[in-house]
Amino acid sequence: MGIIFPLFGIFTSFILIYYLSSLNRSNAFLALFFLCCNVVVLIYYGLHYTQDPFWEGICFVHFLPLSYLLGPLLFYYVKTMVTDNHRLEKFDLLHLIPAVFILINCLPFTTLPFDQKAKIAHEIINVTEKYSLDFQFVSFESILVSRTLHLVAYCIFSLIYFNRHARKTKAVLGQLATNHQILKRWIYLLCGIQFIISSNSLLHMLTVVGINFDFQSDAYTQIFTSKQHYFAVAGGGFFLQNFFLFLFPKILYGNVSFNPQNGNSTIFNEFKSAIPKKRKHLEIDVEIEEELQIYLLTLPFTKKDFSLAQMSFDLKIPERFLSNYFNKELNTTFSEWRKNLRIDHVCRMIEQGESKNLTIEAIATNAGFASRSKFIDAFKERKGVTPSAFIKSVTSQ
Repeated sequence: MGIIFPLFGIFTSFILIYYLSSLNRSNAFLALFFLCCNVVVLIYYGLHYTQDPFWEGICFVHFLPLSYLLGPLLFYYVKTMVTDNHRLEKFDLLHLIPAVFILINCLPFTTLPFDQKAKIAHEIINVTEKYSLDFQFVSFESILVSRTLHLVAYCIFSLIYFNRHARKTKAVLGQLATNHQILKRWIYLLCGIQFIISSNSLLHMLTVVGINFDFQSDAYTQIFTSKQHYFAVAGGGFFLQNFFLFLFPKILYGNVSFNPQNGNSTIFNEFKSAIPKKRKHLEIDVEIEEELQIYLLTLPFTKKDFSLAQMSFDLKIPERFLSNYFNKELNTTFSEWRKNLRIDHVCRMIEQGESKNLTIEAIATNAGFASRSKFIDAFKERKGVTPSAFIKSVTSQ
């Protein structure tokens, strides 16, 4: 009966990947996280409940690197959920190093003939219960214990990142997202479930490998050596995180909106004119209009790779709607609209003295232009003077 829990989790994972990852890129990482969690439980079930040498040979050791993917996937989910562009950086791949290390470390066992692996697995699980294998760098017992500590560390790291990003957002925009509390409860709940499962797993593995404590009683030993107890906590915990997800449906859609009245009114008023008051051809309500307005507060156009496709993805509005909006409501193209926003942004920086110590090339880069020459041409076309001449006219006043 207990196997239904991880199977339900795997089913939820495929729903997230197939149907909902297009709505919010972070859903893909959440789906992979759920998938790995429930596969880990299935592996445990295959090892300790099937009593089949074939499944024991398949499940034993081979999937250990999965345990070291849980933490990074949790962090990837949190990061892509709260950041504006929902993207990871190249250095984020460094979080995968422990999983790759464990994969290499286990090669002396995983490269053995299958019959030999199945025999070793069956003997350890059902006869000796001595988890001692000759790996390349780190012992089997150390891997079993450290994988839980690895996930706990990432839970803490993810919560720190989430709270730090919230403080930064409030400092820049003067407010938090209207669904911040929902997002916060969900992230804390998700990390809390992982902490409970990891703590139970850690105590279970310490007891199994023979590490005892002074306070340890017979009841304690009986509980934390019980396969049924471990499977109930891990399987039940992962089931709950899948179930609780449906209590936070807005999270799946990344529906993070702001209240313009509470935000930075100076920046808001400056870019408010970029959004039309009427929408004859783009049938979206006032709430979406506010999201478009607030979207400009994050200055997405200052990124070199800012495109109509990226804007469509961030706002969850089809490209053809946005293109039609620019053509018919603003009587311009997206490229022209983006260029004008960048030029206006540069002018504001210059007038407020924020570019005093910057070169023309640095100003162009900060505004999102691909090159110095393109910036100068665009600026002269819009303002009738070069950036240097404009800077001189401002500073001479």
